[in-house]
Amino acid sequence: MPETAPSQIPVAVVGPTGYTGLELIELLCRHPRLRPAYLASARAEPARMTREFPRLAGRLPAGLAPDTEPINHDAIAGRCRLAFLCLPHEAAMEHAPQLLRRGVKVVDLSAAYRLKDPAVYAAAYGHAHTDPAGLARAVYGLPELFGQRLSGAALVANPGCYPTAAALTIAPLLRDGLAEPSSPIVYAASGVSGAGREPKPHLTLAEAGENFSAYGIGVHRHQPEIEQSLRWAAPDQAAAVRVLFLPHLLPIERGILETIVLEPARAGLTTADVTDTLRRAYAGHPLVVVRDEAPAVRDAQRTARVHVNARLVGGRIVAVAAIDNLAKGAAAQAVQNANILMGIDPLAGVE
Repeated sequence: MPETAPSQIPVAVVGPTGYTGLELIELLCRHPRLRPAYLASARAEPARMTREFPRLAGRLPAGLAPDTEPINHDAIAGRCRLAFLCLPHEAAMEHAPQLLRRGVKVVDLSAAYRLKDPAVYAAAYGHAHTDPAGLARAVYGLPELFGQRLSGAALVANPGCYPTAAALTIAPLLRDGLAEPSSPIVYAASGVSGAGREPKPHLTLAEAGENFSAYGIGVHRHQPEIEQSLRWAAPDQAAAVRVLFLPHLLPIERGILETIVLEPARAGLTTADVTDTLRRAYAGHPLVVVRDEAPAVRDAQRTARVHVNARLVGGRIVAVAAIDNLAKGAAAQAVQNANILMGIDPLAGVE
């Protein structure tokens, strides 16, 4: 496999013209080891990336074609050791098996491989899973909770943005027996970039600006993903895990704030108890910042960090988490997972 320098690892970005693709390219252009070597698009005509995103002008690495190329599995395998898929989930299920067959490792940023049960996937996404073998092979890439599973993996399912913040906040509280597993209610609000770059009427300034709206109540696709993560994180309580997920749309570009309410699992629980549990859980994980006060969206915007706070209020646990949906909620976490797959510093180039 050709490399421009012994220390560099060539990678492909498949689907680079969305918001997540842009975020990923910007991270890779600054990465000390991963080098973008192939920008592959399903568009009929090539897209010039510096025209698509003028902010990339003068920033793409030497040797990288500024125009996107077709999704050619053999060509990607000839140039790259790993591919990031920033595609719709149906397309990811088409291309991931082809790349894996050619020896290319894959970090998939879609929802294609996140839900391990094909029946749960079909119920959430409205169609059957077309790559059950890949689904069985995929590893869910939330390093702070399941990093040990990534060793030796070839296909990583990059978690969703809402589930990343929710699972990182709730999992330690369930694992240590502080919260009732059937009690989490997740009130979450996201900026409009979480809905993707494709034009949609409800995301226009006229509709979303100066507005605040709920959507997908009780049927959002991320609810089963949050529940799955919590069942894995607290296997002794898996059968009892139930989550109510209540997403909202914020009139901002990027960022998520989640307010999570849980019932204590034992009497006499204090704010110090829940704070200490979170601090112990993430003592070796610098991307999770445990706070003494509730975070704001701006604290996490344009960073790869999740800010978390929890306290006892009126006999309930109230936790607040802030995350950037395009960074730790997507591209930065994908880079973190790719670093682990390639055996380099997990935090290299992440921020």
